[in-house]
Amino acid sequence: MDVNMLKELLQEGSLCDAMIKVGDLEFKAHRIILCRCSSYFRELFSSNPTQKVFRFPDVSAKVMSLIFENAYTGSVTVTEDNVLDLLAGAQHFNVKSIIQACCDFLQKNLSSDSSIVTWRLADHSQYPELREKACLYILLHFEEIARFSQEFVQLSVEELKYLIENDELNVRQESAVFEAILRWIGFAPEERRGHMATLLPSVRLLLMPIEYLVEIVSKDDVVRNNLDCVNMVTSTMEILRDSSMERPRTRTRLPAELLFTISGFQDRQRNDKIIQLYNVRTDRWLTVYKNDQTFPKFCSCVHLQGSIYFIGGWEADFYLSRVQKFTLATQSWQEVRSLHEPRCSFGAAVLNGCVYAMGGCDGYETLRSVERFQPDTNRWTLIAPMHDQRADAGAAALHGKVYICGGFSVGQPLFSAECYNPDTNQWTLITPMETARTVAGVVSYNGHIYVAGGWDGTDNVSTVSAYDPVSKHWRTAAPMLHPRSCLGIAVLEEQLYVVGGFCKENWQQCSHVERYDGASNSWQAGRSLDVVERVPHAAAYLP
Repeated sequence: MDVNMLKELLQEGSLCDAMIKVGDLEFKAHRIILCRCSSYFRELFSSNPTQKVFRFPDVSAKVMSLIFENAYTGSVTVTEDNVLDLLAGAQHFNVKSIIQACCDFLQKNLSSDSSIVTWRLADHSQYPELREKACLYILLHFEEIARFSQEFVQLSVEELKYLIENDELNVRQESAVFEAILRWIGFAPEERRGHMATLLPSVRLLLMPIEYLVEIVSKDDVVRNNLDCVNMVTSTMEILRDSSMERPRTRTRLPAELLFTISGFQDRQRNDKIIQLYNVRTDRWLTVYKNDQTFPKFCSCVHLQGSIYFIGGWEADFYLSRVQKFTLATQSWQEVRSLHEPRCSFGAAVLNGCVYAMGGCDGYETLRSVERFQPDTNRWTLIAPMHDQRADAGAAALHGKVYICGGFSVGQPLFSAECYNPDTNQWTLITPMETARTVAGVVSYNGHIYVAGGWDGTDNVSTVSAYDPVSKHWRTAAPMLHPRSCLGIAVLEEQLYVVGGFCKENWQQCSHVERYDGASNSWQAGRSLDVVERVPHAAAYLP
């Protein structure tokens, strides 16, 4: 039916055959239109074929107006102010399109303030998909929600227990779970202190430092006044203190982010296709995919929406425009639209759900050209070229712009760096780096663009520089523990990780992993890779 015609009929009141009364307001309606959007109205009108006026005293005029808007236009305006009332009204009248629109709105606007309300609403209203999304949001942002959300203290003991016993609860230290319980109990101590014995078994006490157990947990008044809790804590401390006692295996929480690496060179040859994941909770690397085929040489890799894109590269003396997508959850490969131009050794980054491929080599020259891939349309688009030709440059996205730093041109490392604004389709040269470098690691971290390591034309370096887009200046950060180039780089739980690469000594591949803490401006050694390899890419991955 023509939407404009239906709206005209409604406004004019023409051919209306029903009257809906809500409070003091009257809505003239066409039965056939309301029946089309709601099984409730179909049954109502079928059961009362001669009745003309229908009253709904418990429904607000605002909600009924929105239901009419949806019935006559096929759309509805959902806002933060009306979503809960509108969802209740849509449930009452069984208007599935509005129910879906409200659920989509609530899911899209999940926050630390709204997630618990949405979770409980979805559970009560039996919307399993929305409930799952809201619950996952709570688990991923648990520490912030437990500290600041006013809704957190309104949870029932059953709801809180369900959350804290979940393997996907995202906490850096198990002490955060204990402190969350204390805040919940503190909201109504007289009626809740007895629940400590119910909740404490869900805290993984064996993952706590013994000092915390002794100084904090065992001395807490709520714990001390509950014999079951005292026994739990005492038993745990005995196990941790007695090195001769076999420690029970305790499941660690699943991290919200994982670091993955993709295999590169080994002993100057291509090794098998290997993807490894680093679990920060267990401090272990795990091989999650291995195949005896090989990745293209000098391809670029990015992670986007649960998939790794392998872009371009060089294989059997051919420069490639091919792009393949590897879906981590299903470990399946899919060919997607190819680049406009073959290229290898180019910079790649992700911004606003799009993949950028910048510069590189095509076998004839070093490129300035740039392409952007939109997964939704499966299309690459040529956009404005860079100012400088560059290959083996590092790239990252920050504050709505794409930055590319260094690289080489005519065989020489570059000092230059530039940024791209997608709103204007323009590249702007930024302040040059103090050190020329190619095959360096580039990443956005703490509101800056960090450039780590690389080759300066003479040697691999350990120096690290950070660019502030506000002051437009570079500053020197603490150097890495190991000079390296061709390294993987990523941010994981607010620390910067560098992985593998070529080390200073004789260009040997290294398995060293380091992590940088911006607060202390210091590097620490991390868990080394299980396989010595050049890592062409490393990225934080959100399951």
